[in-house]
Amino acid sequence: VNYIPVRYIFAVLITVAEIAAIIGIVMALCYLVPYFYWAAVATQVVCVIRIVSSDDNPDYKVPWLLFVITLPVMGFMLYLMFYSRKLHRRFIRRLDEMWQQRYEREDGALLRSLACENPIAASQARLLCNLSYSHLFTNTKQTYFALGEQMYEQMLKDLESARHFVLLEYFIIEQGKFWDSILDILERKAQAGVTVRVIYDDVGCMSTLPGSYWRTLRKKGIEAINFSRLRGNADSEFNNRNHRKILVIDGKIGYTGGVNLADEYINAVERFGHWKDTGLRLEGEAVWEMTRLFLVDFGISVRHAPSPIEGAFPEQDHILDEGYVIPFGDGPRPIYARRVSKSVLQHLFQSATKYIFVTTPYLITDNEMLQSLENAALRGVDVRIALPHIPDKKLVFWLTQSYYRRLLEAGVQIYEYAPGFLHAKGYLADGELAVIGTVNLDYRSLVHHFENGVWMYRCAAIADMERDMRDTFEKSIEVERDALRAGPLKRLVCAVIRIFAPMM
Repeated sequence: VNYIPVRYIFAVLITVAEIAAIIGIVMALCYLVPYFYWAAVATQVVCVIRIVSSDDNPDYKVPWLLFVITLPVMGFMLYLMFYSRKLHRRFIRRLDEMWQQRYEREDGALLRSLACENPIAASQARLLCNLSYSHLFTNTKQTYFALGEQMYEQMLKDLESARHFVLLEYFIIEQGKFWDSILDILERKAQAGVTVRVIYDDVGCMSTLPGSYWRTLRKKGIEAINFSRLRGNADSEFNNRNHRKILVIDGKIGYTGGVNLADEYINAVERFGHWKDTGLRLEGEAVWEMTRLFLVDFGISVRHAPSPIEGAFPEQDHILDEGYVIPFGDGPRPIYARRVSKSVLQHLFQSATKYIFVTTPYLITDNEMLQSLENAALRGVDVRIALPHIPDKKLVFWLTQSYYRRLLEAGVQIYEYAPGFLHAKGYLADGELAVIGTVNLDYRSLVHHFENGVWMYRCAAIADMERDMRDTFEKSIEVERDALRAGPLKRLVCAVIRIFAPMM
């Protein structure tokens, strides 16, 4: 049963009331207090100057300039409350301390080895390591899952093997077959002395879990937190959500991908036709980075510093699988100074010489990312993008379709997954370089959310990923330019929403 608990409704109402009260008081002071209006005008001018002179993407600046200039007082008040995309101060109190919980690793030798094989791949790896503070790994086995139900079966087997700790971090958890079968194992493991920690996003689980579900889990011996609890503050707490999907078992096995812990992701229930999703299992040294990402997220979210996990970064067995991997995270400042996912995907698109395959549920992105795809197609690269045919959000689907014509005119091929909803997030170039994880081609993923993924070069999983992508294209409907017709209302709605998409 889906529901919205009273706590969430109350938080939203408080937020709306707080915004209305702040703006109302300032507007009243403009009318009642001498010279206050001119102080407000001066503030408005300062806000405009700050927006124009900032280093932010122009796509993000334009809607805020429109707000501030066209809405006197209200515009700059909204700007002061919501413009910042920095991590809230309550999260960064313990950030420095959590950064100390890391493993030691030197990348120089591996980067030089990779540079001898492929200088372009080495430059991507160096860029990603510098942006995300991650590391380059070998000695890691990769297993690609073409469907959520395939990953689900292996997850249960690996969870049963846990001996020391289980770390689980997901945007959505919903009670049902998928989660209940995992919870049964977690509860048994916790009773046997295994450390079990769970992070779920408070807004992501707004309609799937009770507001105090973390208490239920703690009664079962599981250390659980709801990430960025919605409190009703007039700030950007609705943004900077935790969209990551991470499962770590004993620091030796790790999972990520697009799959949340809800039944539609394994097609146990049907919501929008067949649900197409993908996942990746890592075994070996690269799992250390997934462990570190979880520990930082958990540590900055709890009231008191958590106790360290003994053996969080264990010695790994020697694994013969070839290839290089970099698990990475992305998110707001000050954790990440620059846009990690956007930078690495642009580099991936710009370096391709033969083909680029993309699967993503949403395509609502900025001009720079679109140009990277268009330029690849214009220089002769085979660029294909697969998207859902049955949408989960009609308005978002309209907005995605509004980008079709521009891409098609540049030679990009666009497909819609005919059997249902495609939720996979995969990026492949020339059969050698790939990224898989939680990152969509939309503003929420590329600007606002905490995300994670895995960059791979010449890994066995890439061949499996490519076969699955080609199979997805075959099951999809290719979009033709002649079929792109939209009524005046749809065009108007999409035009307006595209202006404000970077703020959403």
